[in-house]
Amino acid sequence: MAFSDEALARLEPDVAEIISRYPRSRSALMPLLHLMQSEEGYVSDDAIAFVAARLGLTETEVTAVVSFYTLYKRQPVGEFHVGVCTNSLCAIMGGDQILATLEDHLGVVPDEPTGDGKVSIEHIECNAACDYAPVMTVNWEFFDNQTPESATALVDDLRAGRPVTPTRGPGRLCTWRQASRILAGFGDGQAADGPAAGPASLVGLRIAREHGWTAPEPPDTPDSRTATEGASR
Repeated sequence: MAFSDEALARLEPDVAEIISRYPRSRSALMPLLHLMQSEEGYVSDDAIAFVAARLGLTETEVTAVVSFYTLYKRQPVGEFHVGVCTNSLCAIMGGDQILATLEDHLGVVPDEPTGDGKVSIEHIECNAACDYAPVMTVNWEFFDNQTPESATALVDDLRAGRPVTPTRGPGRLCTWRQASRILAGFGDGQAADGPAAGPASLVGLRIAREHGWTAPEPPDTPDSRTATEGASR
């Protein structure tokens, strides 16, 4: 999909801002790719060519990054992209069954949007939330302690336009394109909204407080003093 002159003009201030954040322009590669994805919903060949030319890279270099990170999509996905964790603990707790159930229920394979363009699903290797297994994400927001039934109800709500609230984090979902813009470094003001951690994540802290446990003081050695001094600069 080619960028129109209007789209390029609209994106230019954001492109310039992203590049200005870094002492070397090539360091802006990943956020620029997220910005391109926020415009088209995926990273097209034209987006790759644009970013490569802007950063003085080859299209091969840019494509290598796009193809390595699963956050970038090479074809359109749903307005709400659902990630199902099937790593060890989530799989044991039912993640594989959740993924299979959603594929059958929606009639799609991973990264393929439903006919209405509302939902797509993805097999996620790990959502880094094992204390709430099995875990799903929708546009990278957490939905904890899922079952095949709750996952099916969730995607049905998304397709029907009914309100859906993540378990942790912001109180409302953004779209896939909006999430890509946030990952490009343009926040939506929701970063501090909603609970950041749930009870399962805080069990260790609660037990430590009940027993009066505290972390030991670091050893007073030349190496530790050097590390402390470096961290304070």
